[in-house]
Amino acid sequence: MNHAIRADKFLLDADRTTWHDETLWFVREKRDRAVYAVPEFQELRELASQIKDHTLSRLDLYLQEFEAAALANGVHVHWAADAAEHNAIILEIVRQQGATRVVKSKSMLTEECHLNPYLIKHGIEVVDTDLGERIIQFRDEAPSHIVLPAIHLKKEDVGDTFHTHLGTEKGESDPQRLTEAARQHLRAKFLAGQVAISGVNFAVAETGAVVVCTNEGNADLGVNLAKVHIAAMGIEKLIPRLSDLGVFTRLLARSATGQPVTTYTSHFTKPAPGREMHIVIVDNGRTQQLGRPDFRASLKCIRCGACMNTCPVYRRSGGHSYDFTVPGPIGAILSPNIDMKKHSSLPFASTLCGSCTDVCPVKIDIHTQLYKWRQVLGEADEIPASKKWSMKFMGRLLASPKAFALSGQFARKALRLLPHGLTHANAFNAWAVARELPEPPKQSFREWYQQQPQQIQQPAQPKVTA
Repeated sequence: MNHAIRADKFLLDADRTTWHDETLWFVREKRDRAVYAVPEFQELRELASQIKDHTLSRLDLYLQEFEAAALANGVHVHWAADAAEHNAIILEIVRQQGATRVVKSKSMLTEECHLNPYLIKHGIEVVDTDLGERIIQFRDEAPSHIVLPAIHLKKEDVGDTFHTHLGTEKGESDPQRLTEAARQHLRAKFLAGQVAISGVNFAVAETGAVVVCTNEGNADLGVNLAKVHIAAMGIEKLIPRLSDLGVFTRLLARSATGQPVTTYTSHFTKPAPGREMHIVIVDNGRTQQLGRPDFRASLKCIRCGACMNTCPVYRRSGGHSYDFTVPGPIGAILSPNIDMKKHSSLPFASTLCGSCTDVCPVKIDIHTQLYKWRQVLGEADEIPASKKWSMKFMGRLLASPKAFALSGQFARKALRLLPHGLTHANAFNAWAVARELPEPPKQSFREWYQQQPQQIQQPAQPKVTA
């Protein structure tokens, strides 16, 4: 099922689609206000981009430096080539502790690796402690956004979910009361957790520390109550020095939610006495992306979600229509690298307007990479036959001035003479469902231009005097 078909399902509920669109645009507007309050924001973007470029160009060296520093801190470091190895390593750590209960804060990497169902299948209870993640875990859904995982749900949906799973009053939709119900429920889970799993926002090669940014404090509570902390980290999370971190913390929250900084920015460097800390460093296709010159810059992503909040396609089609852990424009670049055939439709789920590139805090050329993926997919014959042959036809048509002029004449006459039902909204013209074609002109610009006097066609050049 491609993106367009999945998006059609989301679009069936027009009220929800409009609400989703407006809510995400509200977050985009908050981002703009936060950005404009920092005069040097563009300089910060450039500096962050350069730091990431530098790190990726020496990633092997910085990974070794990070490992050595982490080991010196008393941290156990594990390496995973793919999702299967990542999951197996974490299960083994949990089993070594004799644990059966895990509390987990938000981690897109563990979502990418499908860790939850893997652990549950092996008899481990996994509780997502981020409020949005817990809501969708109750509903057995995937996140629809990397920062706002339950943004596709309204407060009434959450009320129904909590009534079913937490026993709240039927019809309850007050956010404060629903949040308090979740707080009471999760507090017991925190106290019972034997192993805490977190993601990693940034990893500092210089110190061997991992940094986790949250607004709810759930990662800190889970890690400090459990005996064992496991941090799941993609290899692209590295930055060279602790002094580099301030650049990214000034960019991350402003780009994600319009805040000056996240409520909690926690550094985990070494385990407390009598406890254990493990870091699982994961590749899972990242070195393959690193080896693609046209797409290497996508690894600079700091997972702020700004490109999703601004994207007109994402806002109107919903995150689940992408069928990938990271949806939206950046996800449409990362997903074909994982499975080109399965995700071949995603680079086409874009208008190439460039708004995603404009808001990216690390200056990833997102719309350019989407365009390049389309070329790669075309060369690999991974696009539908209808799209392939229609593009070939249009390529030849647009390359011939005579054929293009004749087709324009035909189209203008057809639009004037044919019934409205055939030329506008119908089963064969989905584009026109929400649009109305303008009245066709009687002649093309080229025809008009050729009828103009010679002096208009070729304006006199100004005289140059010595």
